[in-house]
Amino acid sequence: MAVTDPVYPVYVETNVMAGRIGPMKEDGRYDKLVYLPCTEENGFVPEIPKIPVDLIYLCYPNNPTGTVLTKEQLAKWVEYARENNSIILFDAAYEAYIQEDDIPRSIYEIDGAREVAIEFRSFSKNAGFTGTRCAYTVVPQELMGYDREGNPHSINNLWYRRQTSKFNGVSYPIQVAASAVYSPEGQEEISESIDYYMKNASIIRESLKNLGLSIYGGVNSPYIWIKTPEGMDSWKFFDFLLEEAHIVGTPGVGFGPSGEGYLRLTAFNTLENTKKAMDRISKLSL
Repeated sequence: MAVTDPVYPVYVETNVMAGRIGPMKEDGRYDKLVYLPCTEENGFVPEIPKIPVDLIYLCYPNNPTGTVLTKEQLAKWVEYARENNSIILFDAAYEAYIQEDDIPRSIYEIDGAREVAIEFRSFSKNAGFTGTRCAYTVVPQELMGYDREGNPHSINNLWYRRQTSKFNGVSYPIQVAASAVYSPEGQEEISESIDYYMKNASIIRESLKNLGLSIYGGVNSPYIWIKTPEGMDSWKFFDFLLEEAHIVGTPGVGFGPSGEGYLRLTAFNTLENTKKAMDRISKLSL
């Protein structure tokens, strides 16, 4: 198992519960998990593992850092997976927020990805379906998993068996609502909603830049990743914003060891509240 670090915690926790990655060590890392640090020093671009791994979690646009991979950078992961019989689990929940033309919206834009990648898509972030739990998974027919003897097995067939045995499907009213996402009216409303949140992200970015803070993300995603001021770790900065400005963020260390020294803010709020929050921050001594 390999995960970028920092990372959406569910990727790690589900594998902890499944017993795949061993006990936690003293440094807070799990024994059998391969961490791929994404830091300011490497531009938040994870390095290719130096050892073969079976499963790789990638989320782009990224939660929590808000950063992205170019097609060239993503192609290196597809090449690695093809060479090592690895499977990439690609979370594209935030693809609708991509603003720049040269950023891939799907891993399948990369040649050969259908042979090594599963892609997740969600209605939660583009259409506000967070509480309804409606999403879909793309498992190409070309994708194979390999046993210890090197024999190939269809992942699509395994997934189909899993779904028909353990899942009764999304309820009909939710399916009808999901189908409305693809109507002309639905697409127009989603576009307006995304533009609204990305305007919030732009306001947050500019306000924090003016304060001299180092920030990332907020261009192709609704998340802004803030490097904490000198002398503050993630939790100290969280407490500082909460107590001095009544603003709630998410401590970066909650997303993994490499998240220490950062804090995540989100653009998912009203324009009025976003402006109010930035006004409060601008009055702080940072």
